[in-house]
Amino acid sequence: MTEVRINTETESSVSAPREEFIKLFTRYQRRVFLFILSQVPSPVDAEEIHQETNVIIWRKFDRFELGTNFLAWACQIANYEVLKYRSRQRRDRHLFSDEFVRQVASDAIEQAEELEQRRQHLAVCLSKLRSNDRELIQQRYSAGESGKSLAELIGRPINSV
Repeated sequence: MTEVRINTETESSVSAPREEFIKLFTRYQRRVFLFILSQVPSPVDAEEIHQETNVIIWRKFDRFELGTNFLAWACQIANYEVLKYRSRQRRDRHLFSDEFVRQVASDAIEQAEELEQRRQHLAVCLSKLRSNDRELIQQRYSAGESGKSLAELIGRPINSV
């Protein structure tokens, strides 16, 4: 009987970058779509561009360097796809100039990086709060509860919520 041995070190060293890539890919899907949507007037067209962008991102998986900015990398790919879309849509005179779209894309990437840093800082701040206070903030801002309804719910004055 032939014994098959799997080198788990090699297998895990190959799958770790892939798993990290999948996590990043999943984490930033919505933001890449919103980036595309900010440059394309039609949500349907934005969906198509997003699908094509996803295919290209997967094809270029081995070119992404872990530890670098995934969102900026993915948005750059998306931007090229938007430009290809725009070149196919040249017949429509209601399109913005390529230079304007490039500037919007550049600004969106910069803002995305800044927002990501803010999210990270906010997560650190939230982690330092007591769990009750953290839950109160999450209810207020994530669930969209009003300050008044939260104050009534927990039996505290509205100015303390």
